[in-house]
Amino acid sequence: MTPSSAPRLNHLNKIRRPVIGRSIALLVGFCALLIGIHGWSLWTARQGQLEQSAASTSNMARALAAQAETSLKIADAILGETVERIESDERDGLDGAEKQRLHRRFMNIEASTAEIHGVFFFGPDGRWDVTSLKQVQSGNNADREYFRYHQSHTDRKTHVGQPVRSRATGVMVLPVSRRIDNPDGSFGGVALVTLDLRFFGAFYDRFDVGRSGTILLSTDEGRLVYRRPFKEVQVGNDIRSGPIYQMYKSSGPVGTAMLRSKIDGIERLYSYRHLDNYPLIVASAQSKDEILAGWWIAVVKMSCVVAFAVAMLAWGGARMIRQIRIRERLEDELLLAGTTLQQHNVSLKALAESDGLTGLGNRRLFEATLEREVGRARRTSTPFALVLTDVDFFKKYNDRYGHVAGDECLRQVGAAIGAGARRPADLAARYGGEEFAVILPDTDLEGALAVAESIRAAVAAMQIAHADSPTGHVTLSLGVIAGHPAADGQGAAHGWVSAADQLLYGAKSGGRNRTSGAWRDDGVPAPAECATDEQSFTA
Repeated sequence: MTPSSAPRLNHLNKIRRPVIGRSIALLVGFCALLIGIHGWSLWTARQGQLEQSAASTSNMARALAAQAETSLKIADAILGETVERIESDERDGLDGAEKQRLHRRFMNIEASTAEIHGVFFFGPDGRWDVTSLKQVQSGNNADREYFRYHQSHTDRKTHVGQPVRSRATGVMVLPVSRRIDNPDGSFGGVALVTLDLRFFGAFYDRFDVGRSGTILLSTDEGRLVYRRPFKEVQVGNDIRSGPIYQMYKSSGPVGTAMLRSKIDGIERLYSYRHLDNYPLIVASAQSKDEILAGWWIAVVKMSCVVAFAVAMLAWGGARMIRQIRIRERLEDELLLAGTTLQQHNVSLKALAESDGLTGLGNRRLFEATLEREVGRARRTSTPFALVLTDVDFFKKYNDRYGHVAGDECLRQVGAAIGAGARRPADLAARYGGEEFAVILPDTDLEGALAVAESIRAAVAAMQIAHADSPTGHVTLSLGVIAGHPAADGQGAAHGWVSAADQLLYGAKSGGRNRTSGAWRDDGVPAPAECATDEQSFTA
């Protein structure tokens, strides 16, 4: 490039660069706008899907609560009739004929009402005086929770008890009961209606809540009455620590929320309602994954369309910019010269920063990188780790096999160490002689020990013969230091090398072919260390 051409090149550069920059900015901005609109549209569709499902589960919970309320009202009406007849007859004594009429009435109620499992009248001692059973059976329910409740409570309210297994049929039932008084007001027994949980199961199975959805019925004391899919062993379980009961206690009788079940760990959209007149909670839920399944299909399809559109825009923009660049032939020569010079500088830099024998970073690159990464870890409060390693009995190896074989050994060991530093930010370097170092930014002690152990195992697996080593082959000892550099600047880079060197010395003193590690905070090594050898590894 001649001096006379320089002003012209500068003038051309001033004209060209704004055009290219603005073209790229326009294309990038348009693509970002397209992607942003697409993302907003998908998010809006997602929220709409969740809101629609929330309304659906809320309506379902309302319908389930109405059904449960109806069943309990039926039981309540039966109990009211039963209590009135028994207390009326008790004034004159309940004789055999009256018991027969009451027995037939109980049987008719059971036969004509699907949700009713049985109707019973227990005397004050708990004996089965009258039942809806076809065949007369004897029994005593004085030990049941609802019987003891009415013995100790004089109120005439309907009591919904805990789910139990019927002694008459072995079926799981929900007991609904009322107290019966003698003419003098003393305790005269209990009238009981049992609701068949199988009826609730058959009714709940009619609702489509998906493969992973659920319907739940529990008492407001936190005892499970029914849960779809039904497992009998779960009936009566304590669910007070579960998400539904916790939300009920904190939010009131009605609510909807996305919760994770403690029973199966599935995240679902739950809607629950507490019955208006009875101590029961009913809930309906659909799996979040199933709710969003259709949305995800739309996401994939629309994203493919948007990706294709962005790709076409990028392709067209690249061609446009390429055409602009083609017209500027004069600068191509300068760019070529600059590229050649840059490549030459890169080559020189690589030669200046790499070890000629192993191809790893040299001492100079190691020290510069160590200073930089320690400073970065200090600023960002992220963990930092350094591994220092040494070839065991290397002097004896050189004495026996010669320096040419020693150099080849170091090359193989260096290759294994370089393979252990896998992330782009990691640096494997030759520290000097047979010593190597690995810088591991953003790595805790457990991760650094894992890297060190993989390097040690890789070198051991090479089985490089070493007659003067107890193992018969070349091994490594490694020191690992990890922690947070002090925010006040204490614990400079050389302190980390010193700490790692002490741990390396400890590994060698401990028998070699092992890893010794420690955690360090604020420039002070922790008292506890982790040591590993070829038989064991503890992070």
